[in-house]
Amino acid sequence: METTGIVRRRTAERVRDALGRLVTERDVWVSTAHPDHGPHQVPLWFMWDGRAVWMCTSASSVTARNVGKEPRVRLALPDTLDVVLLQGEAECFPDQEVTGDAADAFADKFGWDPREEEDAFLYIRVTPRTVRAWRGEPELRGRVIMRDGMWLE
Repeated sequence: METTGIVRRRTAERVRDALGRLVTERDVWVSTAHPDHGPHQVPLWFMWDGRAVWMCTSASSVTARNVGKEPRVRLALPDTLDVVLLQGEAECFPDQEVTGDAADAFADKFGWDPREEEDAFLYIRVTPRTVRAWRGEPELRGRVIMRDGMWLE
């Protein structure tokens, strides 16, 4: 792991940086698990509403089936040099039952509205309970920046 030049950030700086990435990033790795079939991981588009991550997937996808059986999920932004990991429970909303604000914001961000598709889609909202963030080995200590749903200072 490359550690040259990494300056250890304070917790407040990590929170600020993680929130900035949640607003600007497009993709997130979603890890789910089925009680009988084990883990499953896929990248999905996501939108951050200031409190929760919103994603959308086919209502018949493995991800949709898994969160229906086991709502605990882990999310990871796709950068191994600037890690942001979120953990929480998924709440599911069929495409025709999702709140308009969330669906509209998702459609605005991506220029695609799943509610207009012929096939059924499922919106998944994850409100993080734990967030970890670090840049290289010097930041492993103190990597938890949210605990029990509360941002740390």
